[in-house]
Amino acid sequence: MGWAGVVILGAVVGVAGWWLHPLRRSGRARLWMALLAGVAGSSLALMAGNVIGLFHDGDTLEWPVCTAVALIAVTVTAGLLSRR
Repeated sequence: MGWAGVVILGAVVGVAGWWLHPLRRSGRARLWMALLAGVAGSSLALMAGNVIGLFHDGDTLEWPVCTAVALIAVTVTAGLLSRR
């Protein structure tokens, strides 16, 4: 997938996760924070997967792991920022 794919995947997951999060209107969660969380989550998942040997660049397992970690990062970020 490469780094360009990871950044695009994280951005798409960030925007979709922010838009679909039920508490986004009641808090301080902004779109740019969700985008940053999605990109950071997918990048960290790619680096961690390569370091521990879970997958290598281009493996099939890379896509779902990066997507899941990015979605978790966006959900936690939007949830924490929406609480008062």
